[in-house]
Amino acid sequence: MVDVTVRGAGIFGLCVAWACVKRGASVRVIDPGGVAAGASGGLVGALAPHTPERWNDKKELQFQSLDMAEAMWADVADVGGRDPGYARTGRIQPVGALEIATERARNAEELWKGRYTWQVRDVRDFGEFAPVTPSGLVIHDTLTARANPRKATQALAAALVAKRVEILTEGREDGAVVHATGASGLVALSEALAYPVGVPIKGQSALIAFDARDLPQIFVDGLHVIPHANGTTAIGSTTEREFADPSSCDGGLDDILGRVVRLVPALRERPVLERWAGLRPRARSRAPMLGAWPGRRGHFIANGGFKIGFGMAPIVGQLISELILDGHDRIPDSFRVDASLPKP
Repeated sequence: MVDVTVRGAGIFGLCVAWACVKRGASVRVIDPGGVAAGASGGLVGALAPHTPERWNDKKELQFQSLDMAEAMWADVADVGGRDPGYARTGRIQPVGALEIATERARNAEELWKGRYTWQVRDVRDFGEFAPVTPSGLVIHDTLTARANPRKATQALAAALVAKRVEILTEGREDGAVVHATGASGLVALSEALAYPVGVPIKGQSALIAFDARDLPQIFVDGLHVIPHANGTTAIGSTTEREFADPSSCDGGLDDILGRVVRLVPALRERPVLERWAGLRPRARSRAPMLGAWPGRRGHFIANGGFKIGFGMAPIVGQLISELILDGHDRIPDSFRVDASLPKP
């Protein structure tokens, strides 16, 4: 017997399992596809905050999660002996309206607790690996981090195994059951609740042969450009609500690759090493969907990470473990399952 069964070995499921183990619970993880078989097996790995303004529950929890991530990933690496590819390398993005950027810099001093900065700087401070910016200015924040999705999930799995957690393709559900089953899980949950609580969104990304491993990532024109520690740079991603084949790479990816070499000239004529396509889970509320499964005693949901799953996963694990093991529910209303259900 175990205390908690986690269905899903993506980033949410593994972080829930890790948080439960750290609180002394015995845990089993079950996923027919194995570790990171879905969206967590992608390429990008941007752990980036929303803008420091119009603060709300989502932004506050995201800040807490990004803040705690460094210690969590260091612990994971130490226990499991595998490198998750984590580093808080920061991020740069072109300045649009200087007045707004300056106001956000002031906000960050308070909202980010004085631990991280959001500054307007000269693009020349960052050398060759920088975005095109007509003003010659960029925003540089020091809160943003990166993780290599595949290395991070494998590192978590290794740490869990070191803590005597079984990670199985099939097995028995004992104890509390957490459903962290990603895009397919949202479809199944919608069917079970007879209401569309979320949808799979296709994303495409690519890996380029360009070594900027110690430099800040770039966010430009909606694209993430993430240097990884292995000397590659990830580009992503598309957001496709309609698609014929969820796993095929097509003109949508060609489009973003064409855009990125115009926006980040250092990437011109660099070979593409890998292309990836897959489905990411977006809850109807557009925030992660957390908490008890309505009408199903002892079952819980951790889903809807969409584009911010890796950044939110540490706090998701903590919230779900507290709810299950301590009965302490501090999940904000906007993150609850009810937020994606019809209003009574």
